[in-house]
Amino acid sequence: SRSLCARHCRKENPASKFSQRAGNNRDTMRPILLKGHERSITRVKYNYDGDLLFTCSKDAIPCLWFAETGERIGTYNGHQGTVWDLDVNRFSTRVITASADATVKLWKTNTGEIIRDFPHRGPVRGVAWADGSAMFASISDPFVEYEARISIYDVPEDEDPDSYSDEPRLEIPFPKEMGVKATNVVFLNCNEALLVTFDDGSIRLYDPTDGTELEEIQAHEKKINAISFNRQKTMFITSSMDTTAKLYDVVDLEHIKTYKTSNPVNAAVISPTKDHILLGGGQDAMSVTTTSGKQGKFETRFFELVYENEFGSVKGHFGPINALAINPDGGSYASGAEDGYIRLHFFDKSYLDMKDPVPELEVEDDDDVPNQ
Repeated sequence: SRSLCARHCRKENPASKFSQRAGNNRDTMRPILLKGHERSITRVKYNYDGDLLFTCSKDAIPCLWFAETGERIGTYNGHQGTVWDLDVNRFSTRVITASADATVKLWKTNTGEIIRDFPHRGPVRGVAWADGSAMFASISDPFVEYEARISIYDVPEDEDPDSYSDEPRLEIPFPKEMGVKATNVVFLNCNEALLVTFDDGSIRLYDPTDGTELEEIQAHEKKINAISFNRQKTMFITSSMDTTAKLYDVVDLEHIKTYKTSNPVNAAVISPTKDHILLGGGQDAMSVTTTSGKQGKFETRFFELVYENEFGSVKGHFGPINALAINPDGGSYASGAEDGYIRLHFFDKSYLDMKDPVPELEVEDDDDVPNQ
């Protein structure tokens, strides 16, 4: 079904007029408010070039926006349940979405046409393209007698979609005795391994060719909500219910830094142009109705990557921030929250020009000061 239809493109978006004014004056950080979803936001993601923004929510209808103006291009209609995750391939020609309706759908980006459905045995929590975009991985929850599992599907773009198999090329089941659910899945560089996070705070690496478990670390004390990589995929940051975000080296899974907050962290991203970390979260959604924005900590918090110090925050949402994404050019970021809104923020000149100060070393004795 063609859901990126002309009526969405013709429909005037009030945000687009405002964004044109804001776009010509970056001296003031004034966000564009995107209202295209009726329920909580679950994921926001920029494409590789940073000119498109993809969003999904519990309303089952993913949206596509222009990243510069905030104008909605259209929607992807077809799911019957919450869309938990999505991913766009390297050249933005195809999109995959993971839904609670126990399907993964493959879409044409520009038309919204469904290329293929991939049925699963339980709700699908995450999806990720492999390098080269010839295959993707999904993670699904246990359902009735079926176990949670990782599934890998072959979907070469140069082949007829009718030739794609409904059955995955590889499945990695998680026996119920393990008592864990996968929360995020990502292919590492050159598809060397599949990195999967779990609700018990662990991270595991799997061989995408035969499903062998390669390594396991205990990264957090509680559930890992999200994971995000830097542009080169040499570092990643995890966000957890244990109120911390942690920075890791990809090569040896070495823990580098920890960023501490007072509330659960739902999302964190690494700035591509500055040594900064952006964190989003807030009080548990069940308690939001009795909590003000100030008490609930519903702001995006900025940390120094190296020194772990919090140096600023951006407020605006009326519920916990569930998703964050930063533009590959480092000039803007998007946040999606429990309130159903996406806020598109363009960094002002003072932030883009700021220099990160180096904390002064405490000298305990004058004898320690080198001679001039």
